[in-house]
Amino acid sequence: MLPGQPPTFRQPSTSERPWWWRLEDASGAEVAPAGHSDKRFATQGDAESWVGEIWAELAEQGVAAVTLFEHDREVYGPMSLSA
Repeated sequence: MLPGQPPTFRQPSTSERPWWWRLEDASGAEVAPAGHSDKRFATQGDAESWVGEIWAELAEQGVAAVTLFEHDREVYGPMSLSA
């Protein structure tokens, strides 16, 4: 039996990846489109780059706005995804 999973094989903890987006529909309710709802990031820049690359796909899946959080602290938003 192994003593534990090496860091390269375990999921990072929320303390290691504190940045995340709340994805919202047009009414402001939180939505969870498949494959995008549980993304967490190590830095604010990583989180912002991700949403910058995938915003059009999120919009197609019904996401109207996003709000950025660091742990439980709201950093900014909601930010509209409409063009």
